[in-house]
Amino acid sequence: MNAPAPQGIGLQVRDLCKSYNGHAVLNHLTFDVPAGEIFVLMGPSGSGKTVLLKHLIGLESPDAGEILVAGQPVSDPGVMTRYRVAMVFQSGALLNSLTVGENVGLYLSEHRLKPPADIARVVAEKLELLGLKGTTDKTPAELSGGMKKRVAIARALVVEPQLIFYDEPTSELDPLIAVTIGREILNLNRRLQVTSIVVTHDRDLAFGIADRVALLHEGEILALGSPDDVQANPNPLVQRFLKADFRFTPEPALP
Repeated sequence: MNAPAPQGIGLQVRDLCKSYNGHAVLNHLTFDVPAGEIFVLMGPSGSGKTVLLKHLIGLESPDAGEILVAGQPVSDPGVMTRYRVAMVFQSGALLNSLTVGENVGLYLSEHRLKPPADIARVVAEKLELLGLKGTTDKTPAELSGGMKKRVAIARALVVEPQLIFYDEPTSELDPLIAVTIGREILNLNRRLQVTSIVVTHDRDLAFGIADRVALLHEGEILALGSPDDVQANPNPLVQRFLKADFRFTPEPALP
């Protein structure tokens, strides 16, 4: 039996540049993310990951170069509505005044995209997909850190995304829970055939789930390829990062 065709959409970055006060933060970045791939952007604090993510989701405009989503400029206001794009924030960004179910279904209810009964069905389906059956009426304060991350992922899934961005999905989690979140991302990508772009400082996550990894350093790509390719890269800077006995410090969360 043939594997299902990817439902995701591709993303292309072409010669992307960004400077602040004369300091280059992104320096002629070029890479492609094919539909259906898990692409991980990894690097230490200050490498440019957060700035790049802001550009990829259209929050900032580059000084030069372009970003294409499904062949269309991300600067086109219609791109993010024409295609189904979701974001999983580093903090989870759950509203404490709402229940888990209300948080997950918020986009659908606020935009009146489905009647309440259908929203409830979709919410229950996504929560069960993430192993969160029975949490609909709980509040975020009643959840563990790992559960909050999974609720945030469930909320992203209600739009049936073609492209999902994850911002530091394992930050502030203990190693065992971080492994669980990595498995969830990997399983969802395979099951739903979406495109996933993961921004992380977590080397274990990066090399555990990625189809390809891009290692950033001072706004440039030091290494790009499969996890095996990147780990075998002879560049001394790459090897210094990979052999360091400390975990990279995550960059600040997106506002």
